[in-house]
Formats: sequence, structure tokens, C-alpha cells
Amino acid sequence: MAGRETTYWVVGLAALLCGSQISQAQSSSQYPFQDPALSAEVRITDLLSRMTLEEKVFCLGIDPSVPRLGVKGSGHIEGLSGVALGGHGGWAGTINKPVPTTQFPEAKGMGQSWDPDLLRRVAAAEGYEARYAAQNSTYAGMRTPRIVGGLVVRGPNADLSRDPRWGRNGESYGEDPYLVGTMTVAFVKGLQGPDPHYWQAASLMKHFLANSNEDGRFGSSSDFNDRLFHEYYSRPFRMGIQQGGAESMMAAYNAWNHTPMTISPTLRSVVEHNWGLDGIICTDRGALTNLVTRFHDFPSLDQAAAATIHAGINQYLDHWNEPIVAALKNHLITEGDLDENLRGVFRVMIHLGQLDPESMVPYASIGKDAASSREPWDSADHKALDRKITDESIVLLKNDAQTLPLDPRRLKSVAVIGPYADQVLFGFYSGLPPYSVSPFAGIRERLGKDVTVSLATGQDSAAAAELARKADVAIVILGNHSTCNAAPNQIAGHCPPDEGVEGQDRKALDLAQEPLAKEIYAANPHTVLVLISSFPYAINWSQQHLPAIVQLVHSSDEEGHALADVLFGDYNPAGHLTQTWPSSLEQLPQVFDYDITHGETYMYFKSRPLYPFGFGLSYTTFVYSHLKLSSKTVSSGSSLDVSFELKNTGARAGDEVAQIYASFPRSRVARPTEELIGFQRVSLLPGETKTVHVLIAPDDLAYWNDDHKKLELEATKIELKVGSSSANIHLKSTVSVRN
Repeated sequence: MAGRETTYWVVGLAALLCGSQISQAQSSSQYPFQDPALSAEVRITDLLSRMTLEEKVFCLGIDPSVPRLGVKGSGHIEGLSGVALGGHGGWAGTINKPVPTTQFPEAKGMGQSWDPDLLRRVAAAEGYEARYAAQNSTYAGMRTPRIVGGLVVRGPNADLSRDPRWGRNGESYGEDPYLVGTMTVAFVKGLQGPDPHYWQAASLMKHFLANSNEDGRFGSSSDFNDRLFHEYYSRPFRMGIQQGGAESMMAAYNAWNHTPMTISPTLRSVVEHNWGLDGIICTDRGALTNLVTRFHDFPSLDQAAAATIHAGINQYLDHWNEPIVAALKNHLITEGDLDENLRGVFRVMIHLGQLDPESMVPYASIGKDAASSREPWDSADHKALDRKITDESIVLLKNDAQTLPLDPRRLKSVAVIGPYADQVLFGFYSGLPPYSVSPFAGIRERLGKDVTVSLATGQDSAAAAELARKADVAIVILGNHSTCNAAPNQIAGHCPPDEGVEGQDRKALDLAQEPLAKEIYAANPHTVLVLISSFPYAINWSQQHLPAIVQLVHSSDEEGHALADVLFGDYNPAGHLTQTWPSSLEQLPQVFDYDITHGETYMYFKSRPLYPFGFGLSYTTFVYSHLKLSSKTVSSGSSLDVSFELKNTGARAGDEVAQIYASFPRSRVARPTEELIGFQRVSLLPGETKTVHVLIAPDDLAYWNDDHKKLELEATKIELKVGSSSANIHLKSTVSVRN
């Protein structure tokens, strides 16, 4: 999320008060709001009627506890790719000390799996660990009460990585709204769990809306029309709410068309009234203050606070107390306004079981028997899940002459070279890993004692080249530093031009470390490039000269194991890119140009990229055939079943990511060149053929009609294309839309 959303001291204070006072509350049936048999709205009305004005103001922070009434709210934690209760960003969220939790790959890597079912399992594991930490009173042998984290998880990031210069590119699943929306739905469902009444944890999506620049983000405006709002930028959030069941999100720092998102009327008119979100809408850290100091929309904080309340904000990651009290005193808002907004906060608390007896909440026992069980982040299941999603995230970008996989039986020596080859780099939103396996460690472990595995950082390039010259194979590991090697409070201006991070965008796409790959290749033509990066890089020289390139992202505990799995053929890579990789900076519009029709994303890209959206190679080959449609027409009341046969024609088992795109050559309005409308990751044994079915919903073919002010189908012919990337189409057909 934007800004380092710090857990304020008041959260810990409120939780401590709850710990000492909640036991003094009377029986669970004393007040109607404590009665689970009543409807949520009746319970919330009763609770609000018993709260003082001071308590209501306090509950606009990120821990809506009311100790006097025995109400124990839940605070926020970070959770983009694993629960963060410690780590580089300082997300302790605990009174005692940081807690290690499973760290999965960056979101961009999980997106590259194109596997929403697996992501759902990852999010379920994350939600379990959040519950475990929040409810576990014994940790690491200590029998002291703990206050750890919370159950409102700030994730996923439903933002779209529409520009590869964005400093937080790695936090997004990708540039396509359908893909990112599908992955967002999977994350929300997994995190919140399958129970129809209670959530394991609450998903708080971020950052609404069009938040993909870091430079000037506290006061910048993302400008584009209503069509791009509904068809592109907001679509993942809408899917997360309507299909995933998310009821919480964070408003972004920036403005849309010069109206800051924290006071945007779309929060009520679209998000609440049209999409149905009825839970938490919070600010980012400092966003309330920015309305006065950066946007200059209001002369005073009380006026800014009143505007956010009227817009629908009901939780603040800012110093809200005094401005809200002043707004009340100056009659800019009423207690009734606070009541209306706080209803959403307590709806989320009811979903989490915070107002109900533990015996009724299916997740309430998690962590309570910790003394007799292994910590979840130490369990074989969570380690295996981490390795699986990391395996699936790896993209094979080049593999001339079947250079990969490497055969360990034919190797006597391997040189591993790179500045971070013996490190796993974790980002600002990563937690504290319980362990981590570096690329060098994973390769050395896989090859065993019979193969000499040597390490060089590359600082002395001549020495590294000499090491490579003596080895059978050189594995060069390059990429960006996940935090620009900076402390959280030293971000701005710290990154080199080709790197970025929260608070700073990239200024270049060329890989500054690429000259090291050139030197190593000159010393040993058997050189494999491993690019560990949060961003697309214009690695034109490497693509032209090196025999093999694989790409993965940062922040996985199992990084080294998964990389070794792919390099040595224990896993057949099937990751596919979720973002266009330009060949040069000149192929992109200005970074602040949010009108993607000017040439951004694969949907509107105007020249040939280095790697197209959806691209990814395999150690085996696949053949597509026999495309069939369930109907020659599609209408608003019917879905379309697209089926085709997919055969593994190689000698290895492998996965293929089959992608379906739509084009609208006869549309009366300007539509994308093509847009993703469906996909499926398919596992096939050597020689195996499967019939793949992908169901296309009418909404996936809709466009925003400016005249009617709604999404609707257009009566036209649509070209459907099936392929292994946006630029590699194998099958085509047409379907007519009937209104």
C-alpha cells in the first residue's frame, strides 16, 4: 500500500485496554449487539446507540475497539505476499517482538503463475497465519499474553501495472484488468475463507484508484475518461467486490481528474451504491493531511476531514482525532454522519467474529493450541505451498538449443555469479522470513557434493570472469535490489535510474548490471542469465546473445529451491509474463499519461516489444486444435463456452497457459487491439491431449456506453483468438453479439 502505513501507538493501547477490560464485560447476552441471532444491522444500531461520541471518533482509527462495552476490534496488518509482522519495513504489529511468517513471491510473480486456484490456497495460508498470530498467546516458548497484528489484511494490491517505470511494479499482479481481477478474486476468497458467515481474515484491497506513479504521488492527478475508469482501472476492484466478496479497500493518494480519491464521489456513487461494498474504506497514511498540504483543496484539516467523511471514509491512517473533533464542533459533520460511516467498520468486525462468542466462530481456535503444534510457517504444508507458487512464477524467456534444463550428471563445476546471488531480497511489505534459501544455496544443495559450485559477487568482474572460464556452466544472477538497498525512511532519491521502489519511479529500462553478463559470456559461452526482478528490463543484448534466460521475482523463502527446480529440470517452467516488456524507453508515453490508448499495455502498444504480454516458454511443446464455440451468438443472458484441444507433443510433462483474447474490428467505438477474456493453466503428460473449456461471461465482452452510462454488450462481430501469448495466436473464430 502507499506510504509506510504505520500501525499507530493507539492501536496497541486500545488492544491493551481490551485485554484488561474485556474480561470485566458482562455476559454475552447483556446487550442486543452481542446477540448473534439478531441481524447485523440491528446489532450495529444497538452498539452505536451505546457508544459515546469520543468512542466513535476513536473507532475511526484502525482499531475499532470499545473496551467499556467489551468490544474488541481488529487492527490492520500488511499482507501483499505473506503476513508481515516484522521485516525490512518494520511491520512488527506486536507488543513483544516481530514474528516470522511464510513469505511468498512478490505479487507480480504470483500473477505470472496464471493460477488463481493456487493463489487462493496461498491466500488461505496467509489468512491462517494472520489468525494464528493474532490469537496465539504462546510463541517461541513464552507464556506471556501477546498482542500480535490483526485480522484486517492490507492486500491484495488490485492496482494495474500499466507502466513498467512505476516504482511499485512488483506489488501488482500485472497490466491486464481481467487477469488482475481474476487473481484479486482468488486472493480475497482464499484469505476470507469458505464459511458463509465468518471470515478467517478480511481482505482490504488497495489502492483505489489508478495509482501507478511514485514521483509526486501525494498530490498528483491520474487523468482519463469514464470508459477507461470502468473498462480498465476500476475493473479489478469491482471484480474483487462483486465476485470475491471483498468489503474493504484503501483510497489512493492521488486524484482522478483532479479530485483526490479520498474525497471522490465515486466512493459512494460507484463503489458503495453500484458495486455493493459496505465495509471499510480507509485513507492511506497521511492522505487526510495531503488534502491541505499537497492538493490545497481545503484551508484547514477540519474541512478536509468533513469532506472525507461525506465521501465515505470510515478509517484513517493519519492523525484524524483532532480534525474530526473540530469538524464536529464547527458543525461540518454530525454524529449521525459518523454513525453512518462506522456501520461499515462494524460489519467487517461482525464478519470476523469479533462481537460473537468464540464457540460460534470457526476460526477462533486457530493458534490456541500452539504449545502442542508446529508453527504454521514451519509446517511442511506451507513450505511446499511456497515452493509450488514460486516454481509456477518462473518464466523461461529464452532457451536456444535446449540449453536448459542443465543435466547435473554432466556437470563437474558451476560458477554462480552476481551481486545478490547468495541473498534473498525481501521488499518493504515483506514480513520476517522464518528461513530463506538463496539462489546459490539452492543450486549447491541440488547439485550435492559431486559438483563444485563456486560463488562470485561480480564486484571484481575480472575475477568473476576467471571463475566462469574454469566452470562447465556460468549462472549469472542479476536484477534490481528489492528496496534499492535503502532503509524505509531513506527511499526518495536513493534508487539508481533502472530501479524503483515505493516513493521513487524508474528513469531507465536498461539493466545497469548487464555488462557483467557480457563479460561472463565472453569468458564462457555456456552462460545462463537468471533475472530476479520486480520490473520489465530492456535486456536486448542478453536476448540477442545469451543462450538461456529465466526470470523470477523477489521475496520468496523458497527462491533458491524453486530456481534450482527449473534450472536442473525437476520442474518444467510455465510462468507467463503479465506485463509487456518494452525494448526501449522510447516505446512508452510519458509516465504521467494515464490514457493508455496513447500506447501503453499490450492492448494499445504501438510497436514490437522485447517480450509480449502473456509470453513464456517451456521445456516441452504444445499444439492447439479443434476450436469450438457453444454458440455462434452471445447475448447478455448467456455465457459462451470456448473449447479446444491442447496436446503436449514433447517428451516432458508440463503446463501450458492457454489464453483467449477478443478483438472488435467492427465496433462503433475505439476498442483495444485485443483484450484478454479468459485463460486456463493446463497440466499435460508427454503425448497427452485434453479438451480445454473456458467459460466467457457476457460482462467480459462489455464496454462502457457513455450515452447510457453503463457497461453493455455491443451488437457486433467479435473475433476470438486462442494462443500462448498475446502475440502468439494458434486458433481463431468469430461470434456475433445479439442484444
